[in-house]
Amino acid sequence: AAAGQQAAEKLLAQDAPPDALFCANDLLALGALRGLLQAGVRVPEDVSLIGYDDIDFASASAVSLSSIRQPTYQLGRTATELLLDECDNPGTHAHQQIMFQPDLVVRESTR
Repeated sequence: AAAGQQAAEKLLAQDAPPDALFCANDLLALGALRGLLQAGVRVPEDVSLIGYDDIDFASASAVSLSSIRQPTYQLGRTATELLLDECDNPGTHAHQQIMFQPDLVVRESTR
């Protein structure tokens, strides 16, 4: 969160501050939100903000945070199945690339 706040402060100090911030995770976004609000920036009127992971605190912040939600149960189950298959069948197990569809959770921090 501290790194997110510092990043927001640096971005606001630029000649052309951003209209929107996309943060790699919700903790960074919550820190950025704190930095924006302390600088008097209105979220989302002046700057839209979105995080990633949709942690519980995302919906409980002063301005509820829009976020990207990963299908965590499906990710964990698939990872476990692949690991067990590799342990049970080391000679025939094929490595795979599996993609999951995240969900956009829109809350107050975006327009």
